[in-house]
Order: sequence, then structure tokens, then C-alpha cells
Amino acid sequence: MIIPVIMAGGSGTRLWPMSRTAFPKQFLSLGNNLTMLQQTAARLEGLNAGQPIVITNEEHRFLVAEQMRQQEADVDILLEPVGRNTAPAIALAAFQLLKARPEEAPVMLVLASDHVIQDSDAFQESVLRLLPEVEAGKFGTLGILPTEAATGYGYIQVGEQLTPGIAAVNAFVEKPDQATAQRYLDEETALNAEQGSHKWLWNSGMFMIRADRYLEELKEYRPDIYRSCEQAMTETTQDLDFIRINSKAFASCPEESIDYAVMEPLSASGHVVVTSLDAGWSDVGSWSALWDIAHKCHDGNALLGKDVHRHSILKDTTNSFIFSENRLVTTLGIDNLVIVDTPDAVLIADKDKVQNVKEIVAEIKQQDRDEHHNHREAYRPWGKYDSIASGKRYQVKRITVKPGAKLSVQMHHHRAEHWIVVSGTASVTNGEETYLVSENESTYIPIGQLHALENPGVIPLEMIEVQSGAYLGEDDIVRLKDKYGRV
Repeated sequence: MIIPVIMAGGSGTRLWPMSRTAFPKQFLSLGNNLTMLQQTAARLEGLNAGQPIVITNEEHRFLVAEQMRQQEADVDILLEPVGRNTAPAIALAAFQLLKARPEEAPVMLVLASDHVIQDSDAFQESVLRLLPEVEAGKFGTLGILPTEAATGYGYIQVGEQLTPGIAAVNAFVEKPDQATAQRYLDEETALNAEQGSHKWLWNSGMFMIRADRYLEELKEYRPDIYRSCEQAMTETTQDLDFIRINSKAFASCPEESIDYAVMEPLSASGHVVVTSLDAGWSDVGSWSALWDIAHKCHDGNALLGKDVHRHSILKDTTNSFIFSENRLVTTLGIDNLVIVDTPDAVLIADKDKVQNVKEIVAEIKQQDRDEHHNHREAYRPWGKYDSIASGKRYQVKRITVKPGAKLSVQMHHHRAEHWIVVSGTASVTNGEETYLVSENESTYIPIGQLHALENPGVIPLEMIEVQSGAYLGEDDIVRLKDKYGRV
């Protein structure tokens, strides 16, 4: 049985300002109705796989749960207390699978949650091609057919052809310099044209491994990681949709990727095999990578975002990427630019230099600003809020509460709140009183007052919250009771 293991704990900022630490790219919808996480789950349909395990962290757990609920996908959500890279994360999934399926030898299909694969059929064909080798105990990986001399990917050195479409892996190779990458591409192109086989493939980071075999080899090559993960999984608890592990034990685990911990040393033994994947794959590692795979107009421009054509006017503009969902973006006489407009930040960059957006993010952090971490719109398990305006001693938010959802019972030491209902009905607990507030009605919460907000209706509750006080930070929330376990 194939069990997908989807890694959704990253907090990358290479697609800043859309991707932020609190809302990274795997939760974004980029030119598709589905988010990248949802697309990852959707491309498994028809594979006859078992219920996936999604590995994520504390901060992103409700985003995973909500996006899987929207897709009506049943998943197990395993929480990492701290990030320790892919080798320990996959070990947690392996221990969990063997505990749940002690009589089986489940095959883990390890996937990133933030990759684009345009041809799902080709993806599934590659997976099924690897399956017999993996069931027999080999470690499998999907290698991407290189289309350019890329220096941003690791490479797989392909060895002897074992069966049609399956070859041994001679070595995993680090990201090369430009000259080396060009040599790899030239050698691969020449061999493929001559023999229809491969010498160099990109390392996609997608693996197929039997859970028991992974733990065997991890124990051999990295017993320290094995021991920490084994200890962490001896005490698991179920919390709503989430599986929690022993935080203290996992915190002592070394940080390491599966490539370094297992795949590289194991490749020398002949136990690692690869099959090629030609399916329109991209790790969407930059805005220029997204431009590469996006639909482009006749002038080479790619426009993404909800109703983006209504939000942009382009004149004498070529080979550029424009993302906008809110404001009108106009361009005149430009070429090869990336323009990304969000409610609280705008990025304008040369398309050839967007790999360096991390320098912008580093500067934002250095200035002690918040735009690297949060969007203006923030998601919570009960819904979301949009910080509309703020100034000295005041802040205004538009709050959306899902039907049946409830904010925690809480109080604030430094701020009072005034709530105005725009649509729907609110059930308000204000001190010892509980009452309904309907559309065009309002209520006031004094400083220090215990209070709670619930949507008892069947439509979303929309309201405006006006905060006033000496300190308005999110850490001035004292939760006394919370249905989502955040006390």
C-alpha cells in the first residue's frame, strides 16, 4: 500500500511578498483555483493510495486542516514541535505508519507540498513504475529530466539500467557551478539522444521507501536521529485533527536532510534506484521560475492573480511577471521585470535577480518590521482578520468568523474593543452577560473584561473591530478557554 507523506512545514520566503513565514507558498494559490498543498493532494487521485500523512508545524496546523477540509480530503496531520529537516520528519511518519499498520510494509511516497507538476498522469506512471522495486526493499527516487544548466538543483548521477525505465543511482551530487551544470546537461543530452537512457537528472526531493526499510537504514547510518524519533513517537496524543509527539525528545534530535542522512551513503551500496519524470515539474523556487511555467501573452508577459486583467494596464511591456489582486497596476516601457502587489508590500525586481529576494527579507527582519512574517490578512482556526488601518493607540480590523466557529474566552490588559457587525449574527460574551449582536449593531468590550465571540449562524459573520489602548500587540491576549487548544 502506498501512503503519501506530504511535507508541509516549510516557511520559505523566496516568493516574498506573497509567501511569508506565517503563510508560506504551500498555502498559496498561484495561477490555480487550488493551493499548492491542495494540488499536491489532488494529483494523488486515482493512484489507489492510502490516507496521506501531512507533516507540518504548530504555526501552520490550522491552515493544513482547513485546506484539506475544503478539499474534502481525509489526512492524518502529524505535528513537528520544532523543525529538524526531512530525515527526522520522514522517520516520524515511518514510526506512525508501522504503529498503525503493524502487519503491513507500507510504502511511503514522500512529497513536497509546494511543487508544481503539470502532468499528473505522467507523475502517477513514474510512481507505479518504481513501486515493484521499492516493495522489494530498494529506495526509490524520481529524477527530473533537466531542461537547462541549472545551478539551483542537486543532481542524480544515473548508473546501470536495471529494467525498462529503472536505473541504479551512482551518486547524489551537490548543486554545481555553471560550468559543471552545463557539462551535466551536455552529457545527458548526448546520451539520451543516442541511447534513450540517462546520465544526469535533477534531484526532485521526491522519494519512495518502505517504512520499515527506511528505519533500518536510518538506524544504521544515523542512530542518533533514529533514537530521538523513536523516543518522540512513544508518547503520541490526538488533539482535534492533529497527532502530537513528545516535544522534549524530538527537540534533542539532530537536524539533517534525508539526502545526507540516508540516500547519499546508501547509494554506494546499489540499493537506490531512480526513474525519470517528465511532467512539467517545478519547485517554484523564485518568481522567475513561476514566470517560466505560467501562461504568457504574445509579448511574453505572465499575469497572475484573481481577476488580474482588471487590475493591470500594460503598455510597451515585455517578458515581465505581474501579480495583483487588489490595486490597479500600470506599466509603461519596461522589460524583464517582476512586479508583485500585495495589500501591505510591493516587490519590483529584475527578473534575473529575484533569487536575491532573501536579502530584502533579511533587511526587513533587521529593521524589526513584521512584513516578513505576517500578511495584512491573517488566518486563524475560526476564520481570518484583515488589519485595515492602524495608528498611535488605535487599530482597525475586519474580522470574518466561520459558521459555528468561536474565538477563545480571553481578556486584554492594555486595550478596549468596539465591535460593529456588518453581516451575520454574533453571540457575544461580555463579562457575565451573553447576548446577540446583529447587522448594523455594535457592542463595547472594556479593558480587562473577559469576553468571547461566536458565530451561531449558518453564514459567515463579518464585523469591524476597533481597538484602542496603549498597546495593541497580538501578545496582549490572555486565553482562558479555547476550543482549538491554544490556551
